[in-house]
Amino acid sequence: MKHFNNKILVLVALTILLCGCNSVKRVADNQYLLTKNHITINDKKVTNDTISNLLYQQPNTRLPIPFTTIPLRLYIYNTARPNIDSILNAKYYSQPDKMARQSRFLSRKQLEKKIQAKANFNKWLKSIGEAPVIIDTALTKKSITRLENYYKVNGWFNAEADYKINVVEDKKATIDYFINTGKPYILDTISSKISSPMVEDIYNQHKEESLLKSGKQYRINNVYGEEDRIVELMRNNGVYHFSQDYVRFVGDSILGNNKINIETIIDDRLIREDETSRREPFKVFKVKDVNIYTNSSFKDRNQTINDTTVYDGYNIYSIGKLKYKPRALTNAVFITPNTIFKDKNRPLTSRKISDLRTFKYPNIDYVENPDTTLTANIFLTPLKKFELEFSAEALQSNIQTIGFSVNPSLLIRNVFNAAETLEISGFVSVGASKDGNNSQDQFFDINETGANLKLTIPRLFSPFNTEKIIPKSMFPTTRLTVATSSQTNIGLDKQTFTGSFNYRWYPNNTVTNRFDLFNIQFVKNLNTANYFNVYENSYDSLNGIAQSSGFINASEDLSIPTGADTFLSLVQNGTYNSILSEDDLDTANAINERKQRLTEDNLIFSSNFNYVKDKRDNITDEDFSIFRARLELAGNVFAATSKILGLEKNENGKYELFNVAFSQYVKTELDYIKHWSLGYKNVLAIRTFFGIAIPYGNSTNIPFSKSFFAGGANDNRAWTAYNLGPGRLETSNEFNEANLKIALSAEQRFNLFGPLNGAIFVDAGNIWNVFDDIEQDEATFSGFESLKDIAVGSGFGLRYDFNFFVLRGDIGFKTYDPSYPMGNRWFNDYNFSNAVYNIGINYPF
Repeated sequence: MKHFNNKILVLVALTILLCGCNSVKRVADNQYLLTKNHITINDKKVTNDTISNLLYQQPNTRLPIPFTTIPLRLYIYNTARPNIDSILNAKYYSQPDKMARQSRFLSRKQLEKKIQAKANFNKWLKSIGEAPVIIDTALTKKSITRLENYYKVNGWFNAEADYKINVVEDKKATIDYFINTGKPYILDTISSKISSPMVEDIYNQHKEESLLKSGKQYRINNVYGEEDRIVELMRNNGVYHFSQDYVRFVGDSILGNNKINIETIIDDRLIREDETSRREPFKVFKVKDVNIYTNSSFKDRNQTINDTTVYDGYNIYSIGKLKYKPRALTNAVFITPNTIFKDKNRPLTSRKISDLRTFKYPNIDYVENPDTTLTANIFLTPLKKFELEFSAEALQSNIQTIGFSVNPSLLIRNVFNAAETLEISGFVSVGASKDGNNSQDQFFDINETGANLKLTIPRLFSPFNTEKIIPKSMFPTTRLTVATSSQTNIGLDKQTFTGSFNYRWYPNNTVTNRFDLFNIQFVKNLNTANYFNVYENSYDSLNGIAQSSGFINASEDLSIPTGADTFLSLVQNGTYNSILSEDDLDTANAINERKQRLTEDNLIFSSNFNYVKDKRDNITDEDFSIFRARLELAGNVFAATSKILGLEKNENGKYELFNVAFSQYVKTELDYIKHWSLGYKNVLAIRTFFGIAIPYGNSTNIPFSKSFFAGGANDNRAWTAYNLGPGRLETSNEFNEANLKIALSAEQRFNLFGPLNGAIFVDAGNIWNVFDDIEQDEATFSGFESLKDIAVGSGFGLRYDFNFFVLRGDIGFKTYDPSYPMGNRWFNDYNFSNAVYNIGINYPF
């Protein structure tokens, strides 16, 4: 009851505070605060963000939260004093006696700092707040002009606009905007007048691609787009001197029928010589020679070129012996000798050369020859062959009280003289986890070491010619990676080895493809006897069952690992079937199954394909979508090899390689993200995810590293990571995982003031077991009826934008918890004491 009363008091206090906020506090008697803009188009009231954004005055921003209309930033601004300097002067500096009295307790310097702090706080309130938007008729008239111009450039040549100011209450008013568009003008006859025959021929060949088409409504953006299209068309078809200055459009409206004729006019080339000028027809240029200079750094500016190589029509010049295979250089150049000039080949070449990571951004020049040809000169500045980096960090976690790590890395460029890059890196870390006061314990008892080797080849490394399927314009690369690591006194202690061979290419500006020809992962657990020291919740459950069964006394504990393993073995052979309850037997069997899964060594040999379609224009784009798809197949090569070699299966009916049963499964993931811009720094974002991994053949379950989990700062934020599911199972396991996952999220992000943003969100989803060896009904997906076990979390958060990253804090509340019985799942733990507090970097999706 006490907590309930406190909540009522807080609610009453907030209500009084908000009611006491006076939005017109800083509005003069002869002024009006703009509270709303109403737009009427052709006698119909509309809500149109495009039209609304044309208005010079908008009402003060309000929190974009459903069912609220609070102008928070206006209230903050109104709490600041408009004449703070005069107030402070009257309160302090104009009263010498008061200054003298206060100086007895504070020094003069401290007192002035106190006064200045008040002034600075007042300025800060103004900076994060928002001044009241006072209706200005001059700006309203400018809005009318802008509205009329908008409609006229989009085909409504007779559009007219007007406005009306409505006083709704004391010092508050709204503005009604009335727009009469009239009938739009439609393109009728589209013609052209082109002086240069070659330009006319190119134009006519691509005439169907024109953005100006008869029967379409006139829009100025289509005219501008057509101009850009023509310039790009000519520049990529050999017309070297062509530019926007030569294209113009003449419109002629037809009286009485709202139609307009458009004529495209392209003039001849203008040539200026001394004080005279003349025009002559454009000519189509070819690139005759392509010269590649491999040593164009400033320090080599006075050196003599003494090595010349001609390869596939390219001239390659070097100071000293050429250090690069000619094909590696020419493969990065899209400008081809003895071909038509194409302007697009310059940026393609610059990007490809930069991607080599062997040269700085290149300088590409064209030189005009007397015979209507061009010479392309490509100047390359090599980067240093070796680049050494070294980093170190101190860290702390729930595993170690203090830790240190060092990470050296070496980058070797042009390692095989074909612009390949080899990266060799390693890490060594030590940490302390035991009581430092115990002299028998080594202080730094945790250690981990690892090494990584990554070779990047700037083309598809294949015995087959793939140019027709994946041309170099898709910027293909090949990457070979090998890594190993070893850790002790961390969990079960592990040795890992990973290796991969993959291709990556970009079919267009929005799509990225990656194909792992093979990806191998080997994990060996070195200290499986430590299992129950790591997974303490499982141990506590098993210990309680052992006490109730009489295996040990109620005052005793299972020894690790002997006692725990012995008891599990007895349960498995049926010794305690008549003693333990069905629930205890199920729990013990589940603990044993989980222990076997998490302590077994893993050998995974897979191939996978990743597809990403990202429609973001740039990092500031707030209206886009991203689709990701992934398909992975594992174990098929090993399965075929085992059968061909006639290998015998082990006692569990599985083939083994290197004394490890390899994993065999198929896994797919689908991920879709969509953002809608709702106005200035106001975004609605959604995410949908579906993933499933199905074991077969040599496997009855999915390796822990390939399974799914739910909860966490980037998933369902009302649950901590690995703490949700599977299904409706209420489990105390430290790490819950399964092989099917559904996740749905919706989040509205909005600006509060300055770099501080807010968000409200709803997350839904869960994980389940399916098509594997888990037999618990609560954790198994059994069809559409299992969807009732989808967990729902909701909450809010704050984000501070540092420009280069976003610091995020979210609070998630369990809204619908499937671990409760049906009919009692809503809002059981919907309070701050059971909330989950998440801290993350950047946005969750």
